[in-house]
Amino acid sequence: MSLGYAEKLSYIEDVGKVGMAEFFDPSHILQEKTEQLAFMIRKSKHLVVFTGAGISTSCGIPDFRGPKGIWTLQREGKVLPKATLPFNRAMPGMTHMALVELEKAGILKFVISQNVDGLHLRSGLLREKLAELHGNSFLEICPACGVEYIRDFEVETIGLKETPRRCSVVSCNARLRDTVLDWEDALPPKEMNAAEKHCRMADLVLCLGTRQTQIRPACNLPLKCLRGGGKIVIVNLQKTPKDKKASLVIRGLVDKVIAGVMNNLSFRIPPFVRIDLFQIVLTQTLSSDRRYMNWNLGIASVHGHRAPLPFVKCVEVAFTERKELKGAILEKQPFILKRRSVRNVEPFQVVLKINFIDGCACRYVQINIPVNFKISRKCPQYDKEGIFQKLREAAAQDPQCGQHEIIERRANLSPKYDITVYAIATNIAFYNKTPKVSSEAISSNGNTKLKTENMNCDGPATADRQLKRRKRKK
Repeated sequence: MSLGYAEKLSYIEDVGKVGMAEFFDPSHILQEKTEQLAFMIRKSKHLVVFTGAGISTSCGIPDFRGPKGIWTLQREGKVLPKATLPFNRAMPGMTHMALVELEKAGILKFVISQNVDGLHLRSGLLREKLAELHGNSFLEICPACGVEYIRDFEVETIGLKETPRRCSVVSCNARLRDTVLDWEDALPPKEMNAAEKHCRMADLVLCLGTRQTQIRPACNLPLKCLRGGGKIVIVNLQKTPKDKKASLVIRGLVDKVIAGVMNNLSFRIPPFVRIDLFQIVLTQTLSSDRRYMNWNLGIASVHGHRAPLPFVKCVEVAFTERKELKGAILEKQPFILKRRSVRNVEPFQVVLKINFIDGCACRYVQINIPVNFKISRKCPQYDKEGIFQKLREAAAQDPQCGQHEIIERRANLSPKYDITVYAIATNIAFYNKTPKVSSEAISSNGNTKLKTENMNCDGPATADRQLKRRKRKK
């Protein structure tokens, strides 16, 4: 899935060291180090996490420099890995969702990421708690007013170039730009400043799945915490140049380590429910003799009529109440059905069966669309966040997904159109079940006071003594 991004990068002969060997701690050592890390997180007052490609490989996104990474295989002249599903259908993994839970509990203060896959934002991590140093393949930004637009499709360009879309702020309308860096692009000052600020404040910087070596000064960000007495912990299968500076180095799969940490902290890893949006657009015009209504029914992206709708394969249209109207199968985007009806016809329903691409948990959803040629100016207000939460809860009860709700409606009389925006749960991922922290364990200021009963956390001093004893026995 990162193949498209790699192909968009400009050519560079030296991509750095690739194909480095991976190392795994023995299971008992891994467990002890995981407990030690949990102890350090529990004591931390300002935890910052620095993430790389290693947290997304379990999501089906190949890395670049690992033994089976894209650039490693390219250098060896081997066949590149094939994506198991489209890049835009990748879902956050266990580690992404664990970080969301730690942030909600007030433990995690900030995340710095070198990834461009957009999975941190998709997981629900707050934008103000995240610095994406290399950009986001699903994010566009307005260079004039600074408004950001998160897309459900991969932006066409990289290298901070102009995209086909414009800012939707009426007073602006500037051409948008992508946010993903090419080799020679400077790191974004806004992201770097926030990242450096939090690293200086951190008493613990946890580096997950990254060698942090390629782009300066980003690679030195974790070291900023050392000046204030902070500590660095590295979880990575390959050796890194920062290992000697770290208080703890763990050689294990990131998801396995984080799952162990969450278990030791008595936190559950929440499921991820993906909610996608699309809009139904009904437009109408009178025929020249004013006897008929020419109308179009479109199924479109909420990001604009010209934007792709990446998760829809085709749309089947049926008219159960009006036999004189012919149904259709819409297989090409944009999905638009054109029909003509007598002007004074009574309201009727169109049955839409929206079929989804592979990679969605549900195969299709069926929606009945009311067609009324008397458009009302009254558009109800919807509680979007409340609806999203309702959909997440419903999806958790029914993993097949397909639950949908209206979240917005807009109407206009000249020209005549009616737009209804739907939200639908298209995917859900469950992770290992761990005990949920009790409500009394959360203090009023957001810091977590974790109870230690039934927890096997001996702390760093005890863990270090155990490691030394084993070494002496050998």
